[in-house]
Amino acid sequence: MADQNKTQMLGGAPTADPNKTVMGAAPSINTTVTIKPVQCPVCKSFNPPGIMFCNDCGLIFEKALDGDAFGAPAVQLPCLVDQSGREHQLRPGPNVVGRQGDVAIEDTRVSRRHAEVALNGFDATVQDLGSTNGTKVGDETIAQGETRALSPGDVVSFGGYEMTFSSPGETNKTQQALSGRTAAIAIPPTVHTAVAWLVLDEGEEVPLSPGRYTFGRRTDNDVVVSDPYVSGRHGVFEVDETGVYLTDTGSTNGTVLNDAKITADQRTQLQKEDVIKLGERTIRVRFKEA
Repeated sequence: MADQNKTQMLGGAPTADPNKTVMGAAPSINTTVTIKPVQCPVCKSFNPPGIMFCNDCGLIFEKALDGDAFGAPAVQLPCLVDQSGREHQLRPGPNVVGRQGDVAIEDTRVSRRHAEVALNGFDATVQDLGSTNGTKVGDETIAQGETRALSPGDVVSFGGYEMTFSSPGETNKTQQALSGRTAAIAIPPTVHTAVAWLVLDEGEEVPLSPGRYTFGRRTDNDVVVSDPYVSGRHGVFEVDETGVYLTDTGSTNGTVLNDAKITADQRTQLQKEDVIKLGERTIRVRFKEA
């Protein structure tokens, strides 16, 4: 007969201490961790993990600190920069360059596995892998199987397709934030004088005569903006007898006018003291005095 003064537990005693944390299974040291590249949701291009903007269209993935949580400086590996200004990231160890390489080049002059660029710490070398059209560093041709050391600023020709070995962002530093090149204008102004000027954040002024000026990160624009958050073809400035107009032609990160983001494809007339923000760049328009 059970003692009526004892507390009875229905269903029996617990099989495990409910206050203990139970680990289902310990992690295995043989588990392979795959680091996947980041695919841009806008242009669908793949980017190396850890970067904060798309190398192709400039979409901002995230805001990153200058260093890590312990104050260590961020390590930036060298890269190959093509003629459009796009930076192709390199990882430690061997990197195959070619139409089917780690650094993919869509050019018929380039072999599928054209050359190998190897990073060993801060040292870098390039080796031709038996390409059809050869590899050059500067004006010197590399023999098949020959290894040649690379220095920052070296121009490497992969079968005629040239890329510059550089630190991330270094190539853009050597360019002006905005360039007043007008050679690409369909009908260059010949008799018109400047009616307004783009005043850059460095104090430089770019004259604007009547005409149409494309601007963006690509070097074939009339006005080149060397900022990773600016799209390759970001927008257009238009100048006529009625004034100066700004149009964002569907950029990834947009254009800010007086702290307000303007609508894509909306032609907006600029006024005195207007402030334009393109990524980290600030632009003002100075009009000719009447």
